[in-house]
Amino acid sequence: MALENPAFRSQAFTGNTSVANAVSVEELQDIYNRPTAGAVETDRMTVEDTVVKTGFAFGVLVLGAMLGWVTAPTMPAIWMIAGIIGFVLAMVNIFKKEPSPALILAYAAAQGVFVGAISFVYEVQFEGIVLQAVLATLAVVGVTLALFASGKIRASKKATKIFLIAMVGYLVYSVLNVILSLTGVVSNPFGLSGMDIPGTNIPVGVVLGILVVIMGAYSLVLDFDFIQQGVKNRAPRKYAWTGAFGIMVTVIWLYMEILRMLAILRGND
Repeated sequence: MALENPAFRSQAFTGNTSVANAVSVEELQDIYNRPTAGAVETDRMTVEDTVVKTGFAFGVLVLGAMLGWVTAPTMPAIWMIAGIIGFVLAMVNIFKKEPSPALILAYAAAQGVFVGAISFVYEVQFEGIVLQAVLATLAVVGVTLALFASGKIRASKKATKIFLIAMVGYLVYSVLNVILSLTGVVSNPFGLSGMDIPGTNIPVGVVLGILVVIMGAYSLVLDFDFIQQGVKNRAPRKYAWTGAFGIMVTVIWLYMEILRMLAILRGND
């Protein structure tokens, strides 16, 4: 290797320092004033991008609900068809390794039609019940989000294990309730949920409804925690759709359970 000329190296160093100083003086302020790189530039998951995707998905859901509400009187079978399609798409999205925006939005549309049609049926029987259910759902979501953002509630392994056990138990109860209703063993329109707890005037569905709301709130905590961890670990941007899907599934579940609980209460008056 040839030896470097000390004088040349000194001149080169001095020249580079001058260039560096010139660049820092002329461009440092411009670099500082540039906006922070967002999800598009970094291709990483951000809270802001997840909020946008969640809002877009709920927009599609609301449009579907409006369609379901309008067509329910003339096409009563629409809620069953939309419900089946929504369930299939939910399973596909849950077990799919990579999130698919098209499938998630298709789920939002189908489930929106289902929710809108069912809401119309409840509203015909109990005037004003849909607004009550919507406000109650927003209240649960808002309070849960506020508590999570403030750090007062967090997901934990123990709580998640209890939540999963409770979910399995509720699923078994729901399947049993449907079977008893379809076979005519229980004549109440709400099945076992519409029957009073022995020795009281309190329907089983009301007590279960309160427990389900608590479970739904914790499910939201898990959704928020997924988003928080995804952002913290710099997950790819596409997983913002997974966060949006999780929140949408939980909110729909919460709304339907609250709607049914209110119907049981009003039907028991």
